[in-house]
Amino acid sequence: MPICVLLSWFERFRRALSGTPALDSPPQRILIILLSEMGSLVLAQPMFAKLKQQYPAAELHILMFKKNREVLDLLGVMPREHVITLNDKSLGQFVPDILSAIRLMRTLKFDVVIDCELFTRVSSIFAYLSGAPKRVGFHAHTQEGLYRGDFITHPVMYNPYRHLSQQFLTMVAAIESSGTPIAKDVAAELSAPPLLQFAEGELQQVGDELHRDFPVLAGKKLVLVYPDGGILPIRAWPPEYYKQLCVTLLQEGYAVALIGLPDAKPLAQEIVAHCAHPHCIDLTGYTKTVRHLLAIFNHASLLITNDGGPGQFSALTKLPTLVFFGPETPALYSPLAPNIHCLYSALSCSPCLTAYNHRNSPCDGNNRCLQLITPQQVLEQAHALLRAERNA
Repeated sequence: MPICVLLSWFERFRRALSGTPALDSPPQRILIILLSEMGSLVLAQPMFAKLKQQYPAAELHILMFKKNREVLDLLGVMPREHVITLNDKSLGQFVPDILSAIRLMRTLKFDVVIDCELFTRVSSIFAYLSGAPKRVGFHAHTQEGLYRGDFITHPVMYNPYRHLSQQFLTMVAAIESSGTPIAKDVAAELSAPPLLQFAEGELQQVGDELHRDFPVLAGKKLVLVYPDGGILPIRAWPPEYYKQLCVTLLQEGYAVALIGLPDAKPLAQEIVAHCAHPHCIDLTGYTKTVRHLLAIFNHASLLITNDGGPGQFSALTKLPTLVFFGPETPALYSPLAPNIHCLYSALSCSPCLTAYNHRNSPCDGNNRCLQLITPQQVLEQAHALLRAERNA
């Protein structure tokens, strides 16, 4: 916050001396800042498409965390050489990357920077230090506690009633808009992202490898389950419910595989131990890349997942998917694809994770919004999707 205050004072002083720079011609270089979540990259795909349509001659660049680079490359929306990455694993790696990124941004002389982060201060600082004369970003207006400087030249009102993908599109409209609030555009029609294309024989190879490593899957319909809450455990459906669900699916003759990063292994092993069934396997840490995970999606019949990366990635495949929402709302964050089906209990306190509270929930950990979604309800929807998949 102090850095934002200092930069705001400096910008006021600079404008008093030299005025606001004008950009009358179409932008030639545009920087998008989208640091944090892999899933947001998928939701930003309509924005990337709109920028290419509206400014076909412009170079698009992106500033992002290095750990999310693979998802961007999978989407194919940006030349690889136009990606600026920051390694946030340690301060010793982060600081040199910050200095290098600032130097590169200043060298490239961007005309426009679009800050897609929801009220994070570091992204607004990067936007200002990029040197771009036009800076588009979310603005809190009269909301308290979300100060991140007064140097956004094209402030877009964050609208908690509009899907995030539509709000990203508003940022494109804001580049050449005026008025208060800026970009009073008609809501655009949102379409599903294109399916991820695989090389010839790639899916067959992944399937053969999966069945070689786990022979028990041969001849079985596979249901993938992602029970981990990741960095926001409050988004997780109760482990006891996952155990009931998996036991029933196994009794019905399906194979069940628990997916997730290596950090999710203790919970996955707990569920596998509870099921005590040869057709229940632990795939946490098994997939080498996101692409590898999506290839496995193509060999499954259903995915059941907490709100998080796997649900968003599934929109790049045809895999029928059930996603749990509660602390966050599908109205803002639902994946944009017909194969995605959201389960949501709209309690009086839901959603409690918002941009306005920095996703710091007041909940005491008793996430009733998810507990009210019963295993029986999920089984009914799962059966319907499995029947539809079988008849397709």
